[in-house]
Amino acid sequence: MLGLTILCLTILFVIGLVLLSKAFPVFRDKDLFKVFFTSGWRPFKGEYGFLTFIFSTLNVTFIAILIALPFSLLTSIYLSEYSTSRIKKIFNPIIDLLSGIPPVIYGVWGTLTVVPLISEKIAPHFVDFSTGYSVLAGGIVLAIMITPLIISITNEVFAAIPKDIREASWSLGATKCETVKKVVLRKSLPGIIAAVVLAISRAFGETIAVLMVCGNVTELPASIFDSCYPLPALIANNYGEMMSLPEYEAALMFSALLLFIIIVIFNAGSRLILNRVSKRYQQ
Repeated sequence: MLGLTILCLTILFVIGLVLLSKAFPVFRDKDLFKVFFTSGWRPFKGEYGFLTFIFSTLNVTFIAILIALPFSLLTSIYLSEYSTSRIKKIFNPIIDLLSGIPPVIYGVWGTLTVVPLISEKIAPHFVDFSTGYSVLAGGIVLAIMITPLIISITNEVFAAIPKDIREASWSLGATKCETVKKVVLRKSLPGIIAAVVLAISRAFGETIAVLMVCGNVTELPASIFDSCYPLPALIANNYGEMMSLPEYEAALMFSALLLFIIIVIFNAGSRLILNRVSKRYQQ
């Protein structure tokens, strides 16, 4: 077991090392300040500004979590605390089914439904023109994709809370709503944070569905109705065709390394926060 644990950590280290070696020409030949903080993307002129891609990735992920978390949490509370066993038997398989749908199906659905909705119904109230292929479209599609994941994990977290704790709260005169708010959610907070971390990690790396609805324009989006270009979409769109250009390939490997580092740092930071929260609520 120790050997397998070390193997998993070694694989993670090797992935980072290989990406670093492939992206090394960018570190050697380019000004990293310009690479991180400029948005000019002109590979054939040797200009590689990643600000647009980083900003797009963070924006789409933030909107996805902002939309998905309230829906997922309220759904989990209803299924675990208020619904009957008959309703649970109906909805739990549906949630599992949603988790298993291929991302490309979500992308096609988003192209046919979400994009026209934004372009024709929502965007005209806020901006003069929008194609619908936008930050908001990517966030909505991504939110629908990660919602089943958050619901499944939080359902398990709520189910793990002993019934005796709920009954003790009721015996003190608390209503069901107060018990959920003061007891269930409080005890479940570490698990909810873990669910959100896993959902964000998936959202960071999602490629096909986001690629199909974001527009893939290499300009810094000024609003959520503008097109964007997340890092995974950049790699998927260009890597196979640009392997013959060493500098371009190094830039794409740098984007992969950047995405890898963002996810590792985010998960490590979230784990530290989760440990502190767990200790606080175990007291």
